[in-house]
Amino acid sequence: MKFKSGYVTIIGRPNVGKSTLMNQIIGEKIAIMSDKPQTTRNKIQSIYTRENYQIIFLDTPGLHKPKNKLGEFMVKSAQQTLNEVDVILFVIDETADMGPGDTYILEMLKTIKTPVILVINKIDKIAPEAFEKMYHLFDEKGIFKDIIGISALQDKNIQKLIEKVVSFLPEGPQYFPGDMITDQPERVIVSEIIREKLLHYLQDEIPHGVAVEVAFMKKRENQDIVDINATIYCERKSHKGIIIGKGGRKLKGVGKSAREDIERLLGSKVFLELWVKIKEDWREQESTLSNLGYKL
Repeated sequence: MKFKSGYVTIIGRPNVGKSTLMNQIIGEKIAIMSDKPQTTRNKIQSIYTRENYQIIFLDTPGLHKPKNKLGEFMVKSAQQTLNEVDVILFVIDETADMGPGDTYILEMLKTIKTPVILVINKIDKIAPEAFEKMYHLFDEKGIFKDIIGISALQDKNIQKLIEKVVSFLPEGPQYFPGDMITDQPERVIVSEIIREKLLHYLQDEIPHGVAVEVAFMKKRENQDIVDINATIYCERKSHKGIIIGKGGRKLKGVGKSAREDIERLLGSKVFLELWVKIKEDWREQESTLSNLGYKL
């Protein structure tokens, strides 16, 4: 059997489970997961390799109408991938009701020549008759090569989805080593883990006004310890107080939770220092966005 390889992008409205799906396939926490929309800011490239094929996944920011420079970057980033890949996975969930968000994406997909598979996520929350109705509603659009129901969280029908993706891949080389699961530098993944914990601990207080920059990351000589120094940027002085919390408790909670995930990622003990700095309106400043890794 000849080897197949190719690039697959995962798109959809914010918060439908795109990152959960990719993490389930890869088996590692590569993409940030949160119950808040728009948590993925950069395209995360993950690699899934088996004996006869290699899939390179691009997890893009959720498609939505941009409200600021950061939002413009996120949407542009997602759109650019559509014509550059071999397969598109359009993920929706049980809440799909053909609202403006889905209509926006469907109109975009009509102009794309790349094969598109519709992935209906969270089928564990959908009654059979409701799923059948959704299936026919989207099938009538004439856009999709196939429609598959899955539960990313419960690992249901994931292998079936992978097999369908592989069927559309061209014959090609193995682009990355078999044991490589992402092309992202470790410090990028570390910063995303810290930001994920911030989103969790802050609840709705500062949903998207935070960014994380790993300023220093180095393993100690002759010791199984990695020292990490990271800066959390926020937009307001009042935000800084919320992030730190009374007696520093909230920041300590973020640090402890992040450190545990980072230790699992690196396979080493971690000494993590977090600092909070104010950078007003950073989401509107192209130079700041560029410095934080969001290339416009």
